This record gives sequence, structure tokens and C-alpha cells, in this order.
Amino acid sequence: MDKSFLPNAASVSTWIWYPGDYEIWLSNKMQVRRTEREAVFPPLWRYYSPYPLVTFQTEVDIPEADDVKIYSEGSFQLLVNDVQIYGQPKSIKIPAGKHKIALKVYNQEVLPAIYIDGKYVKSNSSWIVTNEDKLWIDETGKAQQSGTPWMPVGSWNFDAPENKPSEFKLTTEPWNAVKTEKVGAGELVDFGKETFGYIQIHGLKGKGKLALYYGESREEALDTDKCETLDYLYFDGSQQETYIHNKSKAFRYVQVQADATVQYDAISMLYEYLPLNYRGKFKSSDDLLNNIWDVSAYTMHLTTREFFIDGIKRDRWIWSGDAYQSYLMNYYLFFDSPSVERTLLALRGKEPVTAHINIIMDYSLYWFVGIYDYYLYTGDTKFIKTFYQRMKTLMEYCLGRRNKNGFLEPLEGDWVFIDWADGLPKTGEVSFEQMLLVRSLEAMAVSAEIASETEDQKRYQKLANDLKTNLFDVFWDEKENVMKHQRIDGKIQDMVTRYANMFGIFFNYFDEEQKQSVKNKVLLNDAILQITTPYMRFYELEALCAMGEQKFVLDEIRDYWGGMLANDATSFWEKYDPKQSGKDHLEMYGRPYGKSLCHAWGASPIYLFGKYYLGVKPTKPGYAEYEIKPNLGGLQWIEGKVPTPNGNVSLYCSTNEIKVKASKGMGTLIINSKSKPTSNYGNITILGKHQYQLEIQPNTPYHINYKAL
Repeated sequence: MDKSFLPNAASVSTWIWYPGDYEIWLSNKMQVRRTEREAVFPPLWRYYSPYPLVTFQTEVDIPEADDVKIYSEGSFQLLVNDVQIYGQPKSIKIPAGKHKIALKVYNQEVLPAIYIDGKYVKSNSSWIVTNEDKLWIDETGKAQQSGTPWMPVGSWNFDAPENKPSEFKLTTEPWNAVKTEKVGAGELVDFGKETFGYIQIHGLKGKGKLALYYGESREEALDTDKCETLDYLYFDGSQQETYIHNKSKAFRYVQVQADATVQYDAISMLYEYLPLNYRGKFKSSDDLLNNIWDVSAYTMHLTTREFFIDGIKRDRWIWSGDAYQSYLMNYYLFFDSPSVERTLLALRGKEPVTAHINIIMDYSLYWFVGIYDYYLYTGDTKFIKTFYQRMKTLMEYCLGRRNKNGFLEPLEGDWVFIDWADGLPKTGEVSFEQMLLVRSLEAMAVSAEIASETEDQKRYQKLANDLKTNLFDVFWDEKENVMKHQRIDGKIQDMVTRYANMFGIFFNYFDEEQKQSVKNKVLLNDAILQITTPYMRFYELEALCAMGEQKFVLDEIRDYWGGMLANDATSFWEKYDPKQSGKDHLEMYGRPYGKSLCHAWGASPIYLFGKYYLGVKPTKPGYAEYEIKPNLGGLQWIEGKVPTPNGNVSLYCSTNEIKVKASKGMGTLIINSKSKPTSNYGNITILGKHQYQLEIQPNTPYHINYKAL
């Protein structure tokens, strides 16, 4: 597949590579940094590698001769119009006219990448690339012979020749401790809140050992025998007086113990982060909720690193279920599409598919749903077109794991996670897994249509429809009007859990009668197995918000997330049980400090406040059309911003007025009011009893007066 482009002297050169390879290389590098007490703790799943040899190609038609500079990560063969240019030239003169330029690049150490910079000839998204693999894996998993598969190149923001992809580092800034105190044989340094970065030792002198015991809590840092992370540093006297430890860690507290032969003046740190703008905002008449939003945003930022990771202390890995929630929170905080793409690609890896993503059945399915939402929020079709084949082979792997009834059931090597919950059965056919598979097949149908794979689109849509029918036939209890949890050996088990029931609400798989029944008999029923992780509280509260229970949900947020704040949380946790107290809050996995006190899935109020209180969501891909349905939930006022691909939706709502301004797209403001509202612009129409709507035009400041119900 050749690809031509019109030259544009104003375009920017950037480093380019085989799509997905940089993300795989960078994730490999990041995910082996996890340690437990100096022992390396690598991930539990398969690693992939970049292709060591790839060919980049472009076609140009330039009006005049162009002096082109060549930068490469790896040795290369250069061909211009299929004629080899010998050596490893750092620049070349391309005459006016039409030309085909190709570079075959080898790099076994990192990954092949190039940066080409001329007035007209530039490395950018117009280039294509191949790994010269002439074999395709068909839907049955068999390799088929074909021509050379060319792909659009991958890139990020490496827009200068010296800004090499292989040398990427997160940003750092100096932070000082807020308190230091003598403890036993050392001193305890407190940075005031959960943080991540590199310890700096100032005025370091002498020879000997210096120990660093890290803790997300004071108790952990003081427990030298059982703290999760530590470093032993050894100095021979030749070190710099300001020493920067080269391993980044998560902590709030650090206990420092030094040999008598080692002296230092002070401890500080370099805070390490991915520089992103907080485009989303939320504020209300309730200071506790405002604090919860702020801490949620900080938690989200701490766990948004090279990729969306789960927690910053313990795993530092990319888990698909955790990442899926991060995507959604990202759309209401940063709206950073590259972070979503990088994470999706790192999770997917390459061919062949030999196991579920993270070896977890539901985590493979979240990956598809993540792409479904990515398209809805961003409108980006390029990602789907580029990686459709990787979507397809993973889906075919999942379909191949079904049993004779057409349901997913764990086979050898499959981990069914769902949630950390005591007494939650996960064997046999679980309704929750089937529901996720339905949504995943719907995502595949949408993606196949975008990729112009018509037959695939028909097939996946039929599979989704048939599975959904089968799901309700088997698991929906017509008498109780709820969805049962599990079937084993053809027999429905007499158990109802929240999982499939709450997903069925916001997936909109239930009719209104079914939704009301599920809300009352399951979600608001304390006799049903309780959820204690922010992970599944995310979905439970979303389902309740989708049912109009915003006031109830705010009370739950105040109690649950406010409970963590009352227990000195400075970021939100992996798990919170209000019945626990003291050091019990720190324990998990049978370890006294095993719980992560900064976990991405704890930041879900960002998403809930943006989507269900400010009430902003896309109704067509990329916010071409969107809905604004503010809900005070008993508050006196709320205000904030929701980011979109091309700007923001700004909103203020009190009990008697609404102010709205949006950058692009066509919006529909839905207003619940005792009487017909008035607006300075547009025509308000009746939608239903006490419900009205107003079309929102771009860049127009609307001021609506109404009477809240």
C-alpha cells in the first residue's frame, strides 16, 4: 500500500516507529520496576518485544530541492526511488519532483525509529511502515500468505531530533519534606501526602550503609521488618554531596537509618509525574465533596504515568480492569487521548494470542469496551482502523474459550476476577462475564464497520444479539425480576449479586421495569453481597446515578470517600472497609501493609461528578453531539468544566439558574423544572412532564432561569 501526500513546509517532524512497538517497549521497561524489599517482582503475564527490523516509506512531490537531515535509532538502509544510497548519511539532498523514500532500520536494543527533517520531507503521520511479515492470522487462528502489510506509523510527542523515544523520562520537580523527627536509630521524614519520586540526600559524606524504609503510612515506614519497599545504599566516600537515588518509589514517609560513619544534612525528593493539564473541574456548595474531587484528581494524576497503572506503591503494572476505569476518569479530568492509546496498545501486545490480557477473562473484555468508549469520547477512527486485526484475533481467542452453550466459562489458565469480595463464587457460567462479552461483541461490530469489514460487522452483531438473548433466557429470573449470578452444570444457582445487575443498567440492557426492580431488589438491598472496593463501587454508584439516585449517591460518596479522608487519606485506597480501624486499614493479601493507599480505581468521583452531576456526556462520537443534564443531588449549586476533543463544556447550576457555554459540537441541555424555564438565547421546548430541553450552540453563553424540582 503506497501513500502520497501533499508537501507542507509548515508541518512538524516527529520520531516515528512501528505502531504499538514503542508502547510495548516502554511498558516492558516500566513494569519490571516493581520491587518488594529489594527483590524484583515482574508481571504475571507474557511479555512482547518490538520488531527489530522495520521498513519506513513515504512518497513525496516537492516543488524544489530539499536538504533532508536523517536521524535514526538503529542502523539503516536508505533507498530513494528504489536505489540504495550507501553508507549511513546524516543528510541527503532530494531533488524537486516525485520520489519514493524508504529506510529499513535495525535496532535490537530498543526499537527502530527515525526522525527525518527537511523543508518538505518530514517524518510524520503520512509515512507508512512494515515489519515485512507476509503472514496474516485469520479468524480461525491459522496463518495465511499475503502481500507485505503496510501500516500507518506510530508516534507521540517526540518532536525534536535530540528528544529520542528511547530516552523518555517523566518530569521531575523538587519537593521538600514538611516534617522530620528523630525515631529510634534514625529519623522519620514526612512529605505531608502520598507522593512518588526519587529521594535526594543533601550534604552526604562518609563511607558505609544508609537504609531507606518507605511507607504510605507512618506505621509502614517505621516497621523495618515488614515495610513493602526499602533500599539499602552503600557509599565509598566518592559520592556527590547531593546524592539522588536512581530508583523512584511511592511513599509519604521515609525512615532513614545511617551508619555512624555516614553523615547527611537533609532529605528531600524529586517528585516524578506526567505533565498533564487538569482540564476538568468540579466545585459545589459542599466542601467535603470538593475535597473528595481534589484528592481524586491527585490520585488519578499519581497513577497516570507512562501508562495508566493500578497503584503506585505495590504493583505499578498495567491492569486492564483498572485501566478501563482510568480511561473514563481521564475523559473528565485530562482528556489525554495518547495515554489511553498507549495503555490499550501495551495491554494488547502482539500476535499470537495465547492467553487473556493479564490472564484474566474479564480483563480481556474490558479492553474491547475501552475501545468502544474511546471512539465515543474522541471520535478517533484511525486507532481502530490501524489495530482492527489485533482486536479481531483477541476476540476470536475469547470466542474460542466458550463452552458448548456459547457462554464463557473459565478454562485452564483463565483467572475470573470480577472483584475482591469474600464469598463471591466465580466458577461455571457467570452472568457478569457473559454481559461483558455482549458489550465486547458490540464494540467489535462498531469497529468492524469503521474498518470497512462488512462481513465481520454482520457476524459480530449477530453474535452479540444471540448472546444477549441467551443471557436473558438463562439468567434473568422472571419471577424475582432480577438477574441470577451463576449456572453450574446446567443448573441455575440461587444467588443474586450486584455485578451483572448493575452493569445491565448503564449498558441499557434492561427495560424501565427491570431497572426499577434491580435498583430496589439488588442495589438498595443490604442483604445482597456488599461491595467493599472502590473498583466495583464505581459501577454500583454509576448504576444508581443512571437511575436518578444522585442524592443517595452523594451520601454514599460522603460516607465512603469521606471515610477515607477521615482516616488521614491523602490519596484514595485500593479498598476501604468502614468497619475496620487503625492498622487494619493497611492490611491486604495477608500482609500488614499490602494494601495500596493510592489506587487508580479510588478516583471514580471524577467520572461520577462530571457525567452525572454536571451531567455531560457525548451522544455521538467525539462530542459531535452531546447531552448536558445537570443534577444537583440536593446541593445548592455546582459548577465545573468537562473537557472534549476540541474544547470544554462549562456549566454552573444552582436551584434557580443554569449557565452553559460550550466550545464545539451541538449540545442538548435537559432541564428539570417546576415551570417552563427562560433563556437569553434559543428556544426552550417541552420534553415531558416538568422536563424541558434547549439546543446549545457553540461559543454561546447561555443563562437559563428555572425552578428546581
